[in-house]
Amino acid sequence: MNATTTPATTPATTPTMRAITPADWGGPEVLTEVRLPRPVPGPTEILVRVHAAGVNPVDWKSRATGGFGMWEGTPVLGYDVSGVVEAVGSGVTLYAPGDEVFGMPEFPRQAGGYAEYVTGPARHFARKPAALDHVQAAALPLAALTAWQSLTETAGLRAGQRVLIHAAAGGVGHLAVQIAKARGAYVIGTAREAKHARLRELGADELIDYTRTDFTEAVRDVDVVLDAIGGDYGTRSLRVLRPGGTLITLPSPDAVPPAAEAERAGVRTGFTLVEPDYAGLLEIAALVEAGKLRPEIETVLPLEQAAKAHEAGETGRTTGKIVLTVVA
Repeated sequence: MNATTTPATTPATTPTMRAITPADWGGPEVLTEVRLPRPVPGPTEILVRVHAAGVNPVDWKSRATGGFGMWEGTPVLGYDVSGVVEAVGSGVTLYAPGDEVFGMPEFPRQAGGYAEYVTGPARHFARKPAALDHVQAAALPLAALTAWQSLTETAGLRAGQRVLIHAAAGGVGHLAVQIAKARGAYVIGTAREAKHARLRELGADELIDYTRTDFTEAVRDVDVVLDAIGGDYGTRSLRVLRPGGTLITLPSPDAVPPAAEAERAGVRTGFTLVEPDYAGLLEIAALVEAGKLRPEIETVLPLEQAAKAHEAGETGRTTGKIVLTVVA
């Protein structure tokens, strides 16, 4: 279904906001700035004035394909936000107006992060770490929660285990390196050589330039593989896992190796989709405050340049995250 290009008529007294919507499903050029009614928080929800919004691969995939088929009306892209609580709905006790928060509300349903205001359940947010500004905080929720939930909950990563992180310099990858290191793991990553020095600073113990070396010839006896690439990486990764190991696939269920192959290798496999997670956000904030986790920001652009942000992200060559500023 095509995106709705003209929002319903809004009474002149209704507060409005700037937002980015796709005029149709397609390439970056479909992104358009519009004015929409400002959302109102319902029971257990908060209204957040967005200062910055993170950009993730799911954003451009949603723009191209229609947002998991769940979106209605005038869709607003974006999940990662950092901002200030403007109002709270009935029953909210965690926050008050003026509190600084960050989060990933509603995922995978439409959150509307590419806008001046967003609403969501109070427990889809956490207090912004004081060590980060809004741009840095907006880079964290989706990617850091993906890494946290995958490594600590799905894989049960423990100190002393060996973890292989594909696309280690990417948005999820560079955070996964830090989270795995903070848990005492031996961290191996695949990335271009130009990115190795920075990844070592983030905690990687061993790095493989995938353009020169086949990782299946360089790595053995890994306990956990985090695959953010897909394609044949999943099947190839089965060769480097020790019996009883875990392969976590992030791009799509289609990238998970056939069950028969995993059974022959004696490993667990599966597709992981991140979920809103108050407890996870608290853990991530604690790592930030302890100096063990920090997002890498490659590009910062204003909200109206969302199309340019998508163009940059879709090259697949970014290191760390792209962030849109909403409130200067």
